[in-house]
Amino acid sequence: MTDTVDVPIVADAVPVYAHPGDAGADLRAAEAVTLRPGERATVPTGVSIALPDGYAGFVVPRSGLAARHGITIVNSPGTVDAGYRGEIRVTILNTDSSMPYDIAVGDRIAQLIVMPVTRARFVPVDSLSDSHRGNAGFGSTGYGSAADAAVPSTSDARSQDGAQSGVSVKSGERA
Repeated sequence: MTDTVDVPIVADAVPVYAHPGDAGADLRAAEAVTLRPGERATVPTGVSIALPDGYAGFVVPRSGLAARHGITIVNSPGTVDAGYRGEIRVTILNTDSSMPYDIAVGDRIAQLIVMPVTRARFVPVDSLSDSHRGNAGFGSTGYGSAADAAVPSTSDARSQDGAQSGVSVKSGERA
């Protein structure tokens, strides 16, 4: 069974889920736009919603537009907070290097995913506990080749004094 939540909406075209079980409901363009190669534009949807506290909306690209035309969303996912009551607008980018892309009124341009969200309580501490990943960031898992498996991650790298990089260790404790 799928949980549902009532979301008050003001819209000319109410977002619709294309198939049973879909996570995203289609948002449609309320204005015609032509995107030249490499150009971006903020496209209105004509949709305003009132999400209940504890929920957020996430505006994400449509996979078919991305795969077939190079159309994506600049700040994906775009976040719609529960307190926002304005029109949902989508900043779309044409990544194609040679072909313009025309958006007509009513075209499906993005999807809206509504999810419950947890509000974090940030707790200041002097240091963080260690993890298998450590401070390894962008590209730290490699490309999936056998050669990548032989390369130690930055969390495994040790400095000359034996302490792990980026980890604060209290006196008497092992890194």
